[in-house]
Amino acid sequence: MRVEYSPEAMSSADFYRLLTSVVVPRPIAWVSTVTPDGDTENLAPHSFFSIASTDPPIVQFTSIGRKDSLRNVEDTGEFVVNFSSEPLLHLINATAIDFPRSVSEFGTAGIEREASRSVRPPRVAASHAVLECRSHTTLRMGNSTLVFGRVLHAAVDEDYLVDGRPDSERLRPLTKLGGDEWGTLGGIVHLNRIPYEEPRTR
Repeated sequence: MRVEYSPEAMSSADFYRLLTSVVVPRPIAWVSTVTPDGDTENLAPHSFFSIASTDPPIVQFTSIGRKDSLRNVEDTGEFVVNFSSEPLLHLINATAIDFPRSVSEFGTAGIEREASRSVRPPRVAASHAVLECRSHTTLRMGNSTLVFGRVLHAAVDEDYLVDGRPDSERLRPLTKLGGDEWGTLGGIVHLNRIPYEEPRTR
């Protein structure tokens, strides 16, 4: 027997908890931005993250409410997505605190910076893959804003490449589940896509 849920009969917070427990696992965009005056470099995880387009290459993350990442992207037009891996779990969690915009999570969490190639916000030096982005579009939807960024430059540590491609087992991606749950990679299944074949005529 199923338990039925209706968003109209529940608080938005309760339905949020249901959604984020069902839409799992979710990759985490660890987004670095900088304030317009350049004085404060912010860093925060966003677990509503995906690829929006491959040509041109555009990624997307969602800000629930008006978080510092969103304000900085709106004001500067730039951000970096730093890859979230299992060894960085506690550092990522430490940057999820709702600090004032004038406080740098890099400093409070003791995270080493690395200069980006094509945008002002810094990379996380310990992140094994990064995507440097320029804001393409923002879209307001309910209590959230979708941020679309065109990838201007990508960099991956060479030790995490196999046959020229980033290797999931080496990268050990970290994901977000429901509530305070986080997910790690677990087993990988390799399965070839089945090609379509035209029916044979007799």
